[in-house]
Amino acid sequence: MPFSSSTSQFRKEVDEALHAFVGRQAPGLLAIGEDLRPMITALTALLSGGKRLRPAFCYWGWRAAGGEDVPEIATAAASLELLQASALVHDDVMDASDTRRGQPSVHRRFEALHAEHAWRGDAATFGEGAAILLGDLLLAWSGEMFETSGLPEDRRARGRRVYDLMRTEVMCGQYLDMLESTRAGGTVESALRVVDFKSAKYTIERPLHLGAALAGGSDELTASLTGYGRPLGMAFQLRDDVLGVFGDPSETGKPAGDDLREGKRTVLIALTLERATPEQASTVDRLLGDPDLSELGVTDLREIIAETGGLAACETMIDRFATEARTALAAAPVTGEAREALTDLATAATARTF
Repeated sequence: MPFSSSTSQFRKEVDEALHAFVGRQAPGLLAIGEDLRPMITALTALLSGGKRLRPAFCYWGWRAAGGEDVPEIATAAASLELLQASALVHDDVMDASDTRRGQPSVHRRFEALHAEHAWRGDAATFGEGAAILLGDLLLAWSGEMFETSGLPEDRRARGRRVYDLMRTEVMCGQYLDMLESTRAGGTVESALRVVDFKSAKYTIERPLHLGAALAGGSDELTASLTGYGRPLGMAFQLRDDVLGVFGDPSETGKPAGDDLREGKRTVLIALTLERATPEQASTVDRLLGDPDLSELGVTDLREIIAETGGLAACETMIDRFATEARTALAAAPVTGEAREALTDLATAATARTF
């Protein structure tokens, strides 16, 4: 699906801003010692992937509020990619994920480095520790990149409040996600709460708010962006949940069924358990979260999810949230290219064709 030319160009500007920032930061790490070079290699590889979705929504929040197309907004918005990279690194450690964006996850990279050099101690522990530290570094750098974006202090002050709130919400959402996976009998309502705080707000609503705040957007505009962004964020994550079970690994960058092996108590799983027979529910409870789950086990779970109607119910929920977002956008005080771009992004976020 084609994007507007401005969105495509902005993604290139985000890539350039990230490359320039890391290029400025790298000498500082190497001045400490060559031992830091694997850190640079790992973060460069991680940042080379991604759809730049959060910067795009930040940019169009800025444009919707009357902001001009200036280089400084690309740098400020690109800092969200460092925040996202930090969250991904930590998330992969917590989920024991082997891959990310079609390549080894960061903690697996450092685990392999330890094994390659036959260093003392446990390779897995070293890999996890190194990844946590790199995630922390990326989190710190996200704030630094935002603050050195070149936008005036008064604009950054308005945006800083949103940025701080977004970081708080995503950490709380991550904890709720981890907590939900440890509890038996999770409900659709509790799973939706995780979606809201771990993904919906962080991926779409808050980036829109950030861009609008930086441009001095009105309270009316912010409220309309919430009406559009929050349900779209919910639909986005629900689509991600479906892809985590039924998606093509060449498209998702992760092995098929990884969410099942990790035991994620998603909305898709909650909807399935609501509709499952006792026998089906017993099978789900037995297989979900097994790190050694075979392809046959993945197939069995997929069949139960489909047969119970859990998949169909999730697709219906995605459609409902997407419709809610489009309806809110139609009534929003957003015009011109910003309206066109946000319409395109709504389709891309729910179909996941970036």
